Amino acid sequence: MNLRVIGCHGRYPIAGGCSIGYVVEHEGKSLLMDCGSGVLGALLKLCDPSSLEAVLLSHLHFDHASDLLVLRYYLEYVKKTLPLYLPPEDHSPFRSLLESPAFDLRPFPEKLSLMGLSVTTLPVIHPVPTRAIRLTDGQKTLVYTGDTNDCPALPAFSRDADVLLADAAFLSGEWSEKLPHMSAAGAASLAVQAGAKRLYLTHLPADHAPETLEKEARAIFPDARAAYPGMVIAL
Repeated sequence: MNLRVIGCHGRYPIAGGCSIGYVVEHEGKSLLMDCGSGVLGALLKLCDPSSLEAVLLSHLHFDHASDLLVLRYYLEYVKKTLPLYLPPEDHSPFRSLLESPAFDLRPFPEKLSLMGLSVTTLPVIHPVPTRAIRLTDGQKTLVYTGDTNDCPALPAFSRDADVLLADAAFLSGEWSEKLPHMSAAGAASLAVQAGAKRLYLTHLPADHAPETLEKEARAIFPDARAAYPGMVIAL
């Protein structure tokens, strides 16, 4: 299993970059997790989006979902339909824009099998319905926290992850329990609690150098790295 980072900046991208989007590859097939601003253009350099097995959408905030609207145009043009899994309790106006022959909208089930991977999700703490996503082939496990503040159920959900891709939108000096995201230190603490093998920081703020976030996280979890566009993580 490989994880390709298409974009990793939250709220808005850096100049020339993308907001949130990741491709998971396994057994010659691919799926997309989240599809924020700029992701479609970057994805087209990698593959034909209509060849994806599915899209897993952690939640419907624009930095995770806005390029689904132009992906919709692409799929309508090539006359293809993609399964799109999303939190079932979200009935926001944005969701109605995804109702198209381009997408087969499906609520996340309790368990899902895709591409030889077992997929489970966990509701996490964010202003809109949001899911953390766990994918495993029985040997290796990837956990993506989605957007969340400290969530009591997340350490157990992330247990023994080979790769933990964690929300790290703040430095600890900026963070409070009322905010909708974790800090780099919080992501590192989660990795320690979960017994994760590797930690990759994502949802990076455009106004902080990734090295600053890495330094804070490594003081708690030494094998922490900031994600970057184009990064390929082999599990």
